[in-house]
Amino acid sequence: MAGIDYSQKIPNNVELSSDKRLQRALEEWQPNYIEWWKSMGPTDFNMNDVYLRTAVSVDADGWAHYGFVKMPEYRWGIFLEPQQAGRKIGFGDHMGEDAWQQVPGEYRNWLRRLIVTQGDTEPASVEQQRLLGHTAPSLYDLRNLFQVNVEEGRHLWAMVYLLHTYFGRDGREEAEELLQRRSGNADHPRILGTFNEPCEDWLSFFCFTMFTDRDGKFQLLTLAESGFDPLARTCRFMLTEEAHHMFVGQTGVGRVIERTCQVMKENPGQDVRKFGAIPMEIIQKYINFWSSSSTDLFGAEVSSNSANFFSAGLKGRAYEERYEEHKALDQTYSMERFLEGKLVHEDVALRNAMNEVLRDEYVKDNQKGIAYWNRICEKYENPFRFSLPHRRFNRKIGEYSAGRFDLEGHQISEHTWNQKVSEWLPTVEDKIYVKSLMKPVLEKGKIASWVAPPPKGVNDQPADYEYVKL
Repeated sequence: MAGIDYSQKIPNNVELSSDKRLQRALEEWQPNYIEWWKSMGPTDFNMNDVYLRTAVSVDADGWAHYGFVKMPEYRWGIFLEPQQAGRKIGFGDHMGEDAWQQVPGEYRNWLRRLIVTQGDTEPASVEQQRLLGHTAPSLYDLRNLFQVNVEEGRHLWAMVYLLHTYFGRDGREEAEELLQRRSGNADHPRILGTFNEPCEDWLSFFCFTMFTDRDGKFQLLTLAESGFDPLARTCRFMLTEEAHHMFVGQTGVGRVIERTCQVMKENPGQDVRKFGAIPMEIIQKYINFWSSSSTDLFGAEVSSNSANFFSAGLKGRAYEERYEEHKALDQTYSMERFLEGKLVHEDVALRNAMNEVLRDEYVKDNQKGIAYWNRICEKYENPFRFSLPHRRFNRKIGEYSAGRFDLEGHQISEHTWNQKVSEWLPTVEDKIYVKSLMKPVLEKGKIASWVAPPPKGVNDQPADYEYVKL
């Protein structure tokens, strides 16, 4: 078992104490991080004991310890999977060469950009969710929110370690800047658009952890292939933690759906709003918004950056080992492009289509969540079926952002969009209604009217366990 040293001020499994200069630099960054957490992390709960899991090893099995801890005292740290002896770069122009243990000079700026962009998403999501504790539907959900938050904080530590260790003064300055940007701030926003969107209610939170954290999963999968070995090792362990976030999202939306199904079965023909539940149509609109916003995070459909990152061996494909050929030379990707206001079929050089290759995997993974939710409807004999909007719908990034498309991906006019958008995306009235349900239910064993209880608790504890001591 690869253990983690918790005797250090900064827990780690990278022998940080052997590099005094690096250790001092990170220990100087640490108070700024704690200050950021106290000012921009979950508000008003820093003195409460929360039942959280903490990594005790980087092994896939049995890596977590559960116990009560105050969030500012959570043992954030630097955890990399063990180095694989003789690891080779598995794709691109450097395929077959030894994986890099130091930053290759010619790719320094690209690599730093990848790490900073990934790192920026982590504190951004904490900032987006900082007020949700005040409206938690149960202690179980409050605990899950805080678990997601502290793990996003640890993912920030993971990227900051790489910046400090391998990028010198530039890296230290970038690490400071990660604590200066703010989600939704007009003057100093987070780098990626989705991470500046308000996340003000729990249906949004569940959709965020379902769709936006799933984007995080696929970005981490590509970086886990990186020829820069410390980045690959860092991201492989982050994936272990990311799985919990998607679980919170998929099961959270599922519990909202289940509660609505229950109310509809008990009160046929009546408006579920009379009973404090969320109509299926509104749930679908939230799915449409967060899935389309998160689809933007993969970038442009045709991208020279994605080609450069792949050819350089910095960012591979998710599940690269599944492909027969790993250089992507003399290969094409067949896609619908949106050029000069028209959809045009085109075969694009595969390296330039790497964003779309990754988006394919993301869409397939999302469909599994949709199927999960529809099985809940089937269980209650409810005829409603959820669907995933087409990747062209409601895009702000990439070629499709220049046009308007319906839920099936058909091109439509601006006039038709304006007529139909209130059926497809949450309206002001929808958001007001959902927010009206967001009353805190923080008594042990109680739960809000709009969500079903979880089928089981955390770490073999009962679902109504006192997960947060208030």
